[in-house]
Amino acid sequence: LLFMLGVLVVYRFGTYVPIPGINPAAIGEIFQAQGAGLLGVLDMFAGGALSRMSIFALGIMPYITASIIIQLMTAVSPKLEALKKEGESGRKKINQYTRYLMVVLAAFQAYGVSIGLQGAQSSFGPVVPDPGLFFQFTTIITIVGGTAFLMWLGEQISSRGVGNGISIIIFAGIVAGLPEAIAQVLELGRT
Repeated sequence: LLFMLGVLVVYRFGTYVPIPGINPAAIGEIFQAQGAGLLGVLDMFAGGALSRMSIFALGIMPYITASIIIQLMTAVSPKLEALKKEGESGRKKINQYTRYLMVVLAAFQAYGVSIGLQGAQSSFGPVVPDPGLFFQFTTIITIVGGTAFLMWLGEQISSRGVGNGISIIIFAGIVAGLPEAIAQVLELGRT
């Protein structure tokens, strides 16, 4: 349990480390104005990392998406179906494919985030003061690395037998946003 708590502290710390090259005040203002919709839900699953544009901005969502895609593909692809039936060695190979697909999905999503950030403006000025290829490259590397690190942390929790590490990380992200959500509900009820 102490290991799991230590991992969760590392996870929560990482949600406060911003992507290099952004203006945190500008991104905070944008999320405060537009964070009630889909962005707010994604931010909740990422534990507030998306609204702070941290290194864990995508959270563990690319890994979950990759897992779902691979599971659906096992029903369609005879090769993956055969791997699934092989037992432990096949499961390891499918997990390896899931990790590769996670990196690809995270790279595409990180590229979209970098493009979106470069065009964003707030009253504090542009979100990205120095846009360009270098910013895009560092953003993609940082976000993909953060997502891969979260996946690794989840696997470490799972391998220690504490529970499903990915689910625990998602749970920690949701619980971290719970006090703010309760305060917002109470404030809406008061007004």
